[in-house]
Amino acid sequence: MDVLGIIVLYAVVLGGMWFLLMRPQKKEQKRVQAMLASMEVGDTALTTSGFYGVIIDITDDDVIVEFGNNKNCRIPMQKSAIAQIEKPSAE
Repeated sequence: MDVLGIIVLYAVVLGGMWFLLMRPQKKEQKRVQAMLASMEVGDTALTTSGFYGVIIDITDDDVIVEFGNNKNCRIPMQKSAIAQIEKPSAE
């Protein structure tokens, strides 16, 4: 009976570790995927490097982001380089 108790204890510990470590990571991945799926042209994007820009074109894996007022500063980047999206205010 002692061996069965140890096996149950290991199962409970592993289940607890999964619940505390893996579940939040999966939840964050779903949030990021939903954010990237809702991107539209004209949204303001914060890149992982800390720059704010406006999305001017979207393809399957890439986006083109315009930084500042200078129309010559347009940079194509992967969607995974976008950390946050802000929708334009409807004023």
